[in-house]
Amino acid sequence: MKFGDNLRNLRKSRNISQETLAQKVNVSRQSVSKWETGESYPEMNNILELCKIFHCNINDLVNDNMIDLDSLDEDVKMSVVKFKKEKQIKMKNISNILSLIGKISGIVIRVATTFVILAMILIPITFSIIDVKDGRLVSNNNHVTIVQYDNQIDVRVNNIIVASNIKNNDAIKLIDSLEEYSKPVIIGLFELGFAILLAFLIILIKILKHLELLFSNINKGDTPFTLDNVNHIKKMSKLMIVCIILSIAGQTVLNIPVKNDIDFDVNMFNIVEILFLYSMSLIFEYGYEIQLDSKGKIYGEEENE
Repeated sequence: MKFGDNLRNLRKSRNISQETLAQKVNVSRQSVSKWETGESYPEMNNILELCKIFHCNINDLVNDNMIDLDSLDEDVKMSVVKFKKEKQIKMKNISNILSLIGKISGIVIRVATTFVILAMILIPITFSIIDVKDGRLVSNNNHVTIVQYDNQIDVRVNNIIVASNIKNNDAIKLIDSLEEYSKPVIIGLFELGFAILLAFLIILIKILKHLELLFSNINKGDTPFTLDNVNHIKKMSKLMIVCIILSIAGQTVLNIPVKNDIDFDVNMFNIVEILFLYSMSLIFEYGYEIQLDSKGKIYGEEENE
């Protein structure tokens, strides 16, 4: 179906004569006639005016597969509208689930950032009270005692155990680092590594926030194809690249004092990647459905017009 056929069908379905349409567009009746017969094509400003008159989008006029709901039989029309309403409910449910996942994940990561900050505070304090003597960890503080067994280490403060079941293997790596590097260097490496980890978590929170907002406009009755969503997608992409760089940098820095014992297999980040790709597939699938059979309107919103 060509532009002329679409225009003629839209005009007749609304019981508008060529003369009346010509007056509304501010052109001659002959011009409308030529548009419908394909002898000429309207300028863009006239096309936009036609869209306003018929309450449609440009695709409805130029698309070869244009379907006019008003021209369908009542039974067929109701089945189409019902399908669109059910589709809209499904999409809203999915958007709510993704939004909830974004919120919950954001809360979990915020809690993790608290522990990272706490670790950054405790690291200088911890290294200030420990030394290496005869290949063993010892405390230079009278209130702190380090008790080393065959397979584990306990740390006591005033004879109260504050840390237990520390593996000897971890202690040996720490001893090797203290013998190889000075305390300021080790503290600096740990602080830098945890600072990178903290930045990673903060950016991950921002990514999840964009994910949470990505479908919010669906619940407002709008199409997902908005400039806000385009910006959300772009920002998520850029932030994910930064996260990859930070994860590599953090792993490299922290592996120096712990002797290659840290592997940044960031499971939460992998989840975000999957959600991001799934979100993109939903957006484009949903957009295709809109352009195909709802004339740019949100599913299930016809009865509100």
